[in-house]
Amino acid sequence: MRADFVDVVLLTKNSCRVLTKCVESIYDNVPVAHLIVVDGGSTDRTISILNEFNKKYHNIKILFDHGTRATARQKGIDNVSTEWFVFVDSDVVLCQGWYKKAQKYLTSDVGAVWGIEVWSTINNPKILRLFLFITRKIFEVRGGTHDTLIRTCAVKTIKIPPNLHMFEDAYIKDWISNKGYRIVACYSPFCIHYRPSSVWTLRGSLGLIVEAFGYGSFRLISRLIFAYGFYTLYSIYQLLTR
Repeated sequence: MRADFVDVVLLTKNSCRVLTKCVESIYDNVPVAHLIVVDGGSTDRTISILNEFNKKYHNIKILFDHGTRATARQKGIDNVSTEWFVFVDSDVVLCQGWYKKAQKYLTSDVGAVWGIEVWSTINNPKILRLFLFITRKIFEVRGGTHDTLIRTCAVKTIKIPPNLHMFEDAYIKDWISNKGYRIVACYSPFCIHYRPSSVWTLRGSLGLIVEAFGYGSFRLISRLIFAYGFYTLYSIYQLLTR
């Protein structure tokens, strides 16, 4: 195996809505050593889609975890065998040349490279500029794992608290920083995030905020209030302009 090949960790649960496009973008834009899938108990076509890709690439490992996002990410990390690995969410599509664009940041002091997410519904240039600014600020507070390249040795001994169904990404970010590594947040590479239609309702948006309060500390949440407020307003805008 060449040294520049990387493992990819993909969390899934009933992900067939975007999964084919997601996995295609991974193989098109990342030199995949193994695609390590951690599935939370899918009952749709998720597993069959992955099996079809495995017939073509022969390097997909499917693991199962019925806990939280924290336990799923931990299981993924524990099964990585390459020097670097990539977290990719199952509802995103990576940009063209994703890995090559991330590679230019890989100096000896870097522990992770995060590519910004762009919601698939954003078409207005002014809203996009504001969204990118706020999303970058959010990452500085809580991190992110939609499309993130991570130095494996920086998280080799991590034990993510299993109760963190949200904000496990903040724990990972802080862990890497506390190991003395820089984390690079960039606008390129990036991923397109195909959020579910349930998000584009007032109830769905407020539900995400309520869930965040259930898993995050007051200090963390208080620093994210403005950003979540923007997301709620954008969800209302989407609802009204559909």
